[in-house]
This record gives sequence, C-alpha cells and structure tokens, in this order.
Amino acid sequence: MSGQWEAMATLLWLIAVVLVIAGIYVILARRDILWGIVLIVLGFLVGPGGVSIFNP
Repeated sequence: MSGQWEAMATLLWLIAVVLVIAGIYVILARRDILWGIVLIVLGFLVGPGGVSIFNP
C-alpha cells in the first residue's frame, strides 16, 4: 500500500508543478493576474507537500 501512496504523491506533485508554471505563464505572458493567482493557489492546494486537499 505504501507504493500506491508514493505514486499518488508523485502524480500530485507533477500536477501541482504544472499548475504553478501555468499560473506564472498566465501572469507574465497574458497579463491576467487574477487567473494566474488562482492557478498558483490551486497548485499549492493540490501539491503533496505542505498543504494538500488530498491529505491521506
């Protein structure tokens, strides 16, 4: 069962990284600060480290 949680944590980490990078792209390239902040906050909430909405 431990391997399953490690795989899930890795997947959540990757999703969080993609959300944060997308948020930074939206802020810098498209100049849409609100959506960029929303994506970054979602990345922090999904990520397995620190705060996580999927905490086992």
